[in-house]
Amino acid sequence: MRPTGRLHLGHYHGVLKNWAELQHQYESFFFVADWHALTTHYEDAGDMPENVWQMVIDWLAAGIDPARATLFIQSAILEHAELQLLLSMVTPLGWLERVPSFKEQQTMLRERDLDTHGFLGYPVLQSADILIYRATAVPVGEDQVPHVELTREIARRFNHIFGRGDNFENKAEAAVRKMGRKSARLFTELRRAYTERGDHEALAKARALLEAQQNISVGDRESLFGYAEGGGRMILPEPRHLLTQAPRLPGVDGRKMSKSYQNTIAMRDDADSVAGRIKAMPTDPARKRRQDPGDPDKCPVWELHKVYSPDEVRAWAGEGCRSAGIGCVECKKPLIDEVLREQKEFHRRAQPYTEDPTALRGIIADGCDRARAVAQATMEEVRHSVGTDYH
Repeated sequence: MRPTGRLHLGHYHGVLKNWAELQHQYESFFFVADWHALTTHYEDAGDMPENVWQMVIDWLAAGIDPARATLFIQSAILEHAELQLLLSMVTPLGWLERVPSFKEQQTMLRERDLDTHGFLGYPVLQSADILIYRATAVPVGEDQVPHVELTREIARRFNHIFGRGDNFENKAEAAVRKMGRKSARLFTELRRAYTERGDHEALAKARALLEAQQNISVGDRESLFGYAEGGGRMILPEPRHLLTQAPRLPGVDGRKMSKSYQNTIAMRDDADSVAGRIKAMPTDPARKRRQDPGDPDKCPVWELHKVYSPDEVRAWAGEGCRSAGIGCVECKKPLIDEVLREQKEFHRRAQPYTEDPTALRGIIADGCDRARAVAQATMEEVRHSVGTDYH
């Protein structure tokens, strides 16, 4: 996540709540993307330190557990930059120019000079961020799926160019024989079905067969992943996207909650500010008077009810709006209570780190050490494959 300072409820329900669940299912790496922030806001770096620490506090307030997940700062792991450089050597320029967000960002941020190498190449840095941890899954919304697909293409091209090495075919055939006669025969049939007929189901079965093998080493398995596709050793595994569904959270003016609209409710706002902003939210324009019936689907407050309120409260609010049985002020009161209950928990979790910044920095230092160890192991293999490990 880019360090933009304190996070709002849209960040929590759109991303952080999902992270908090995923950390119990996967070995998870969550990092502050400070280099990425510089690709579009390189001239506004003065607030970066404060933004970084406030954002990490919000992560912890959201329930991200440093005992379960690795939290770190991108620029502290220099291996990210090294892998980006090496990946950029084999990434075609046309691939980057076709990234959907490339033109979109240039249109949206016309006031900024984005005719830079850093902005054009940021998808390669994003790929390095993913591949250096040998990620199997990347949690993204639909708009980010093309970036994960590009990462897969870059990894595939890198593996094809640098993964064959000397005697690759002979070594791969030797690894197949280690699988045992029955498994080796099945793997060979599945490989032929994919390489000769393009049978993707056969490739999926071959990969599953390799995952289940106990007779081969990790290195042999990765070589055979590439061999199954007719390519070279899988130096950098191809990740898949993990599509996450995020509720549409309106801002206090009815538009999407966004800092650029200045319509947010921060995760750690004070209670009076939260209550005041929700009380001032617009409702269905048809309800000009208390006795006018309304349509919840035309009311931004209803969208918040769908996220925060239990079924019985939503039923009460929906029926009361349609029948004019309740006024908009009454409708907002239970919603305010629910948001403040959530905020109370955020403040409770954040308090140890706002009172003791050294504890916060200790968490990040430990996370950087863990991330660096994984990144360095990947880069040792990458350097060997590319041929830059001779010095």
